[in-house]
Amino acid sequence: MITGGAGFIGSHVVRLFVNQYPQYQVINLDALTYAGNLENLKDIENKPNYRFVKANILDSEALEKVFDEYSITDVIHLAAESHVDRSIVSPLDFVYTNIIGTVNLLNTARKKWAADYSKHRFYHISTDEVYGSLGETGFFTEETAYDPRSPYSASKASSDHFVRAYHETYHLQTVVSNCSNNYGPYHFPEKLIPLFINNIINGKPLPVYGDGKYTRDWLYVKDHATAIDAVFHKGVTGETYNIGGFNEWKNIDLVKLLCKLMDEKLGRSAGTSEQLITYVKDRPGHDRRYAIDAGKINKALGWKPSVTFEQGLAETIDWYLANTEWLNHITSGNYQHYYESMYSNR
Repeated sequence: MITGGAGFIGSHVVRLFVNQYPQYQVINLDALTYAGNLENLKDIENKPNYRFVKANILDSEALEKVFDEYSITDVIHLAAESHVDRSIVSPLDFVYTNIIGTVNLLNTARKKWAADYSKHRFYHISTDEVYGSLGETGFFTEETAYDPRSPYSASKASSDHFVRAYHETYHLQTVVSNCSNNYGPYHFPEKLIPLFINNIINGKPLPVYGDGKYTRDWLYVKDHATAIDAVFHKGVTGETYNIGGFNEWKNIDLVKLLCKLMDEKLGRSAGTSEQLITYVKDRPGHDRRYAIDAGKINKALGWKPSVTFEQGLAETIDWYLANTEWLNHITSGNYQHYYESMYSNR
């Protein structure tokens, strides 16, 4: 079972598992909150080894029913509230979903798999933001102490600790990964890259926080999906794997590259999109720099990114320009009617 499989990263993971492992019965459990979009999975929704279940990980009874009905053997847990700005406005939403929801899922797995935990795996996907902020040098490793600075990262840090605690206390077979910033197709346009692509298309301002020199490591979402595949199948129980793109960019440099590529692809004069850059007041608790050392997963599991950032960003732009209907459904809210129209009678 994959939780949060209608979201951005989740939809890529679901698609990979459905297509590459026809022997698996893949159950996609998602509450379809604002960022859950079943249009992300239109290409596989009729595959014989795929099932969608609308349910919330806060609903323990619903989780038990799904475990029983589909004889769930393993969990890849991606369901989460993930937008930092939203966590600052409404932190309790993040407490409920990211902490209590994760514990509900752990409790259900513990109960249903009690006969023999060794036959089951609980894989929890997390973020590099749990580590806090770096200076000008250095990298996050799997041994870096947690130092969350926002309600979002604090909620994810707590969920990570619960997963590890259930392994130590109850011997649930768990594995955890912490990833850097993802980008790519199907990304909900509240995040930087899809937001700015949409704004450039429509000639709207490009709001850059502070001085624009906040640094992030960027990971192409399809590469993240293959990393999750590797960790799920080959990762050592009880271990943590950091997944990064070996790819640091200051926000302002990323935005200028995005503007350059968009001008080229839209046939606009060089520098046109850069004129839309607008510096705005910084957000509270904004971490200065994230950078992941992904050496462990590379050496232990043989995983590494398949594309450079420039390649991945160009492919991402091409996807959005070729899928304006998807983007318009998101920005208009029409995507929220997809479940009712396609699944109400299933």
